[in-house]
Amino acid sequence: MFNFSRKDTEFFDLFVNNAKYFHLGAVLLDEIIKDPNKALERIDEILGLEAKADEVNERIIEKLNLSFITPIDREDIYMIARELDNGVDLLQGTLQRIIMSRAGHATAKCPMLTNWIVESTNELVKAFKLLSDIKKNQREILDACAKVREYESKADMVYREEVGILYDDATRDPANRTIHLIKWKNILEDLEETQDHCNKLGNILRGGVMKYA
Repeated sequence: MFNFSRKDTEFFDLFVNNAKYFHLGAVLLDEIIKDPNKALERIDEILGLEAKADEVNERIIEKLNLSFITPIDREDIYMIARELDNGVDLLQGTLQRIIMSRAGHATAKCPMLTNWIVESTNELVKAFKLLSDIKKNQREILDACAKVREYESKADMVYREEVGILYDDATRDPANRTIHLIKWKNILEDLEETQDHCNKLGNILRGGVMKYA
C-alpha cells in the first residue's frame, strides 16, 4: 500500500488537515453533549467544519487526478481521503440529529463516549502527522492506533450499558420516557458508529505499518 520513495508530502499534509477537522468536530460534539443549550448557536461552526473538510477532500481528488506518480498507491490515497471525510460526516450527522430532535440533556455516561472520540481523533492526528516517514515512526503510529482501539473497547461497553438504562427507564415510565429513549438511543448509536470509525482508520494505519515499515 505505501511507497515512500518520493519526496512529495502534499497528500500527507492534506490527510493531516482532514484528521484535524475530524478532531475539531469531535471537540465541538463533546461541548454540545455537555451543554446542549449551545447546539443551535454552534450550527454555523458545524456546517463550516464539514465544508472545509469537503474542500480538502476535493483537493486530494484533484491532485490525485493530476498526478502521474503518487507517493502511495492511488487506491489507498482515495481510501484514506474517503474515510477521513466520512468521519467528519458522521460527526456532522450526529450534531444535526441532536439539534433537530431537541434532544435535551445527555444520558449520564454519554460525555464519556464523546470524550473518547475526542481522544481517539487526537491520536489519529498524531498518527497521520507521522505517516510520511513510516519506517522511522512505526512505533509511535502503532502506539496511537492501540490507544484508539482501547477507547473503542471502552466505548462499546458504555454504549451497551447506556442503551440498557434507557430501556429500563422507558419500561418503568413509558408515558414520559419513550420519546427520550428514541432520541438518545439513536444518538448513542451515532456515537458508537463514530468511535468504530476511528478504530477503522486506526486499522488502516496499522495495516500500512505491518506491511511496509
